[in-house]
Amino acid sequence: MFIATPDQVQIVFSILVIAVMLHVFLGACAYSIMLERKLSAWMQDRVGPNRVGPKGLLQPIADGLKFLLKEDYTPLGVDKALFTMAPGLIMLPAMIGFAIVPFAGIIDITALINLLGIAQANTAYEVTVVGADINIGVVYLIAVASLGVFGVTLGGWASNNKWSFLGGLRAGAQMISYEIPMGLSLLAIILVSGSISPMVIIGGQIEGAWNLVQLPVAAIIFYTCMLAEANRAPFDLAECESELVGGYHTEYSSMRFAIFFLAEYFHMITGAAFFTMLFLGGWSLNPFGGWDLPVAGPWWIGLVQFAVVAFKIFLLVAFAMAIRWTLPRFRFDQLMRLAWEGMIPASLLVMLTVSFFLFMGWTDYMWIGSIGCIVLIYAILPFMPQQADPNHRTRLIGSRFSPAGDDPTREQLTEATSG
Repeated sequence: MFIATPDQVQIVFSILVIAVMLHVFLGACAYSIMLERKLSAWMQDRVGPNRVGPKGLLQPIADGLKFLLKEDYTPLGVDKALFTMAPGLIMLPAMIGFAIVPFAGIIDITALINLLGIAQANTAYEVTVVGADINIGVVYLIAVASLGVFGVTLGGWASNNKWSFLGGLRAGAQMISYEIPMGLSLLAIILVSGSISPMVIIGGQIEGAWNLVQLPVAAIIFYTCMLAEANRAPFDLAECESELVGGYHTEYSSMRFAIFFLAEYFHMITGAAFFTMLFLGGWSLNPFGGWDLPVAGPWWIGLVQFAVVAFKIFLLVAFAMAIRWTLPRFRFDQLMRLAWEGMIPASLLVMLTVSFFLFMGWTDYMWIGSIGCIVLIYAILPFMPQQADPNHRTRLIGSRFSPAGDDPTREQLTEATSG
């Protein structure tokens, strides 16, 4: 008769977590598109999709069928192998990245193992609700996040289209640039937590305060870089229709285009899960320390913890969608300047502040250092080299609003036209 060890039970449970969460995330991608359409409709005082199914809830299924039935066109002269691989290469990092995210703590399933009749005598079976409980989780996160640039760049290059190629180069430069401040903000989290294990990072926030409270500047930098890595507005210049037709996926159609489209939402959901783990304490309910949900408990505690994590991910995704319909996109020079002249120096300043506070033993007062970083940035900003205003008003002959030279005033023009 087969008798399972706790390690074997954990492996089987982790495989089940990966299989279940992969399908949950794929379904969430489809309905995230509907959520964005509904949210944008609400922000713009419209109705949004409401025809397919009750309240429009079957709209994602209709969209999926539409993509499946469209013609899958391959232009002449493309590199067919890379042209086909590129959508998968951009989707794959997001699909494997969430494996290290703990969606709940440690739950006791000893009763279930005993019921199955495969338990060892006098042995407790406690499992962690995570796909891969590895102690190098943050390193894995950085490694996987760096792979997304290959799909974008290869998709543009393999299309044999100058517009796609330019869009791929832009997206590649953007993603590589914003990985630097993202890595530095992660390094600040590692220094504060003293570990690169996701469970240890969450446990430290449960025992103390959330990293969002202690390191708000690092949280803002990470969230901004997360939007840039997912090519979300206001960082979606690679897909800017007014400049690049459709960016690196101009030549794609049918399901290959749909994979590019879904990858954006998959990256956004996975990034929200990372942000929840790193800055929002995972399943923690108290951002300032004190009473909180336990790390270990019975199965129903695991369900509560999972519900808390899912709700935080939902709020972060909805916030990213609200940003898209609130802020205009950057120009490319503004986007790169924000990374190299703004976020990278700011993340280095955060790193220096965190190191100093840890050296002095002021761990509980890290939030004061973050406030100091903000004050210092705004204090030295007026003394930094400034770019000439590219949006300055150009005076035009005949303009009522900004006349050039001895042009008539607005009042004189108004009287002349009215007379």
